[in-house]
Amino acid sequence: MFKNFLLKKMLRTQGVPEAQIEMFIVMMEKNPELFKTIAEEVQTKMKEGMSQMDAGMQVMKKYEADLRKLV
Repeated sequence: MFKNFLLKKMLRTQGVPEAQIEMFIVMMEKNPELFKTIAEEVQTKMKEGMSQMDAGMQVMKKYEADLRKLV
């Protein structure tokens, strides 16, 4: 519960619309392990020298099918 509050607060400060924030929270609650895996892979790619945006896009494409199932 507290994690969700902090996540919502962070996403709001980034300018993410409220509807997308709620959708993201629901997706994370359905499959938290998937998001943990995505975060770890993004961190690994960033350590290899990739920008955060490029790493995120590459990893999200890899898990696109899994993410679509959650929506």
